[in-house]
Amino acid sequence: MSPTVTPFSELLRRRSRTAADPAVWIGGAHDLLAGECDVADYADLLGQYAVVYDALERAAERMADHPVAAPFVTTQLTRMPAIRADLEYLVGPDWSELCCPTAATTAYVRRLCAVAATSPGAFVAHHYTRYLGDLTGGPTLARMLEDRFGFDTNGVLFTIFDQVADPAAFEDTYRAQLDAAPWSDAEREAVLAEVELAAGLDRALVASVRRPTAGDGRTVPLLPA
Repeated sequence: MSPTVTPFSELLRRRSRTAADPAVWIGGAHDLLAGECDVADYADLLGQYAVVYDALERAAERMADHPVAAPFVTTQLTRMPAIRADLEYLVGPDWSELCCPTAATTAYVRRLCAVAATSPGAFVAHHYTRYLGDLTGGPTLARMLEDRFGFDTNGVLFTIFDQVADPAAFEDTYRAQLDAAPWSDAEREAVLAEVELAAGLDRALVASVRRPTAGDGRTVPLLPA
């Protein structure tokens, strides 16, 4: 009897429970919302993620024609239009001038710019960490925000994947694509390691918003022109 081979998607799920079961930042947001936070604190957190998603979705544009990365690139998951709309609602039309990335956010984006736009494995690792977590945990986070701040749709648009009719089927397809990707054992291990790194970067980002300091390294502007 041949030994049972564990699918790569299952190995990835086991190694990334804090990254996509649901997303790290949903847990962080839960801690933030359970404390003495207000709408401005929530907008600050979302502003940090605007920088992250902007970098990731720019990387997706560059990876759209790569034979390995391309199957994972889809406009069904694009978050930036919704994030921009939420921040315009929460902060105003000049939100990108008022929301400043922390040092932790800057480190996260630097990693994305360094590897996600050049390495298909690293791109998929960060794509998986962010989007599958959002797809799984988005409804939970939306309910939390509605309970805390009375939001209806405005302010939580980024949690709504209106182009994904069946999230469970979408996730099944995504995991099948992970299993079908033509990576060597070494390349798969690199993807696993990058997912773990992405989770750590995410935790640091959330912590920098939950526990801001005078020297947290914030810089302006939030997004490139």
